Amino acid sequence: MKKKLFVLLTGALLLLFAQAQTTPQVIRIGVATPGVGSPVRTGGSSTSVAYSEKAFEEEFKKDNTKIEWIFFKGAGPAVNEALVNKQIDFAWQGDLPSIVHRSNQVKTKIILGSGVRGGLYLGVSPDSTIKGIEDLRGKRVAVFKGTNLHLAAVRALADKGISERDVKLVNLDPATAAAALVAHDLDAVFDYVGVFQLRDKGLAKIIWSAHEDSFKYTRQAALLVTDEFAQKYPNTVERVVKVVVKYAYKYSNEARRAELFETWGKAEYPEGIWREDFVGQPLKVRFSPLLDPFLVARYEDSANEAYNLKLIRSKPEIASWFDRRYLNAALKELKLEGFWPEYAANGKQVGR
Repeated sequence: MKKKLFVLLTGALLLLFAQAQTTPQVIRIGVATPGVGSPVRTGGSSTSVAYSEKAFEEEFKKDNTKIEWIFFKGAGPAVNEALVNKQIDFAWQGDLPSIVHRSNQVKTKIILGSGVRGGLYLGVSPDSTIKGIEDLRGKRVAVFKGTNLHLAAVRALADKGISERDVKLVNLDPATAAAALVAHDLDAVFDYVGVFQLRDKGLAKIIWSAHEDSFKYTRQAALLVTDEFAQKYPNTVERVVKVVVKYAYKYSNEARRAELFETWGKAEYPEGIWREDFVGQPLKVRFSPLLDPFLVARYEDSANEAYNLKLIRSKPEIASWFDRRYLNAALKELKLEGFWPEYAANGKQVGR
């Protein structure tokens, strides 16, 4: 009887193990940007270059696994809706929308950084008398609420002594905000590199940059996986992470800087704009996949701010959200341990 029970239990465990290692028929990846063109082109992160070079498709070709990319015009909030409805398995999005879905008990794990220390810029009309953030009190300022632009902008305002109530924050997506600024329906707009296009056409001037001010105002993005998918397909998650790490390594090479921006120049913005956004910043920093104390601290800051602004009803726990198993395995297998610089919570490089 004991022997029979042992055999049955062993068989059940082996079956569960086999099921956990089975490669899915489709991997659905949600991306918090609409991209441009058909087929869609997008830039700005290690995930985007892995996408553009069809690295995931190549990795899972032998398994006959279909890679399904879903680009969301509604950015992070739209990705959250897809997560709630179990329409995607992986998500690339910024910190605020991720925090929103975590506070609402949507079960995910952050598995690598992808698009860290992203820029934030303040644009105004060419004839504006606004010279800095301090001059925004009482002004109409656009920001895409619910995205990682939102909290970074509010953080920068607060540090200059301006609360969200001191300005009229208007919720507009970047394209609509640009049109409103040109029409003088706005006084200023917080945006990413899209504001460079207006400047180059003589329709705006950039008066403030997060990179020139403080690391605290940069924007963070990461690749997440649903708990359900990770539990069912842990080996697949490890392979996905390894693919992105390979491309993070490939484009952390300064010799590839021109190649990188040429590739991204075929996406949302011209090559020169991407190049300008990265001026003075090592590719190793912007392409780091590490889930280091710096990244964790930025998510903790964002969670606190989102709660204080009443964007979420409860403050989510952050530390255990970061699952380093897959990344650590990839770094070890690819012999890349210690390759990327690690940063402390205060933004300073560890060991310096």
